[in-house]
Amino acid sequence: MKLWIVGARGSIATTLAAGVLAAQRGLVPLEALLTETAPFAALGLAPLQHVEIGGCDLNPGNLAESAHATLAGVESFAVATIDALRPDLERIAITRGVLRGGGPAVDALAGDQRDAGAAGSAREMLTRLVADIRAFARGEPTVVVNLTSTEPTPAAPLLEWDAAALRRAIDDDDPRIQASTLYALAAIETGCPHANFTPSSGASLPAVVEIAREKGVPLAGRDGKTGETLLKTALAPMFPIRALTVEGWYGTNILGNTDGLVLADPDNKASKITSKKGVLEGILGYPTDGDVRIDYFKPLADHKVAWNFIQFRGWGGHRMRMQFTWEGTDSVLAAPLVLDIARLVLLAQQRGESGPIGALGLFFKTPEGSSEMNLHKQFDALLRWTAGE
Repeated sequence: MKLWIVGARGSIATTLAAGVLAAQRGLVPLEALLTETAPFAALGLAPLQHVEIGGCDLNPGNLAESAHATLAGVESFAVATIDALRPDLERIAITRGVLRGGGPAVDALAGDQRDAGAAGSAREMLTRLVADIRAFARGEPTVVVNLTSTEPTPAAPLLEWDAAALRRAIDDDDPRIQASTLYALAAIETGCPHANFTPSSGASLPAVVEIAREKGVPLAGRDGKTGETLLKTALAPMFPIRALTVEGWYGTNILGNTDGLVLADPDNKASKITSKKGVLEGILGYPTDGDVRIDYFKPLADHKVAWNFIQFRGWGGHRMRMQFTWEGTDSVLAAPLVLDIARLVLLAQQRGESGPIGALGLFFKTPEGSSEMNLHKQFDALLRWTAGE
């Protein structure tokens, strides 16, 4: 299996690549992979020993150039392990991504590469991406995964377009078309399953879903569920099971990586907040008071901290409260999920499925193809799907 990663020099991609290479060389164990557990053993999933990684980024180069800054700074891997992997990381060449519709916060990430990333029309960008993916895949099973920074919410017309309208808009170089949509379309054009680990619209646009079904390409997404929301979807079902009424649920998150920096922009943050907020009402069946905050705190680097405060009502209307603190390392939590998703969406393709694969909702805050938010029910749905039910 090959993985073509959009945002290939970011924290998650670098952590993923280093972990895969280190495991292949026997330097670290393969842990936290759901697809390596018993229920998935008989599925014939793509072997991890032969995973090959490539991709694109706004700043092209190779993964060795960013590995020390990304990994050693947060102690994801020992410095000696990173040094041992350097020759392998240097061989992973990263092509240039595209810069379109990400807003000022994403534009700033491109630095002096901004003009190159934004060069060309939408059609020219799409053509280049298709060529890059094909050159990497070389006809072998390949999954495209979007690990880029969060884009602002798309303009309303994009949510109404059908496939024909979207194709016309690309030919007309409509400025409202965002990079995430071009990445998704490039994957579909090359016949590669696409996984959207970001809150960006990308493959969730109705027109893109229509094209994916036309081409017989499966989609997985969106917005990987790694930390605070993972805990929410496990904990929230407790309240309706015990007939307890949640009056309010407030959460605040601080993180210091590139994702946190981009989310400091209100337009980009709005997409992420929408994704995180939808979970509770989907589980409880009613809205609650409270808010979700995300703040950039540079000293945390790739670590994140979330604090949640819950007020609920029980017997006789008596009010009670609960609070918890979640601390984790963002990329360490995300990297194995990316592998799990890639192996399973490739399985979906082998089974002849296309469009959003709802059974993969377990891995996402906004599951495409499913309205289920309850983590436990999502896991049951995944197990039934893997069993062919």
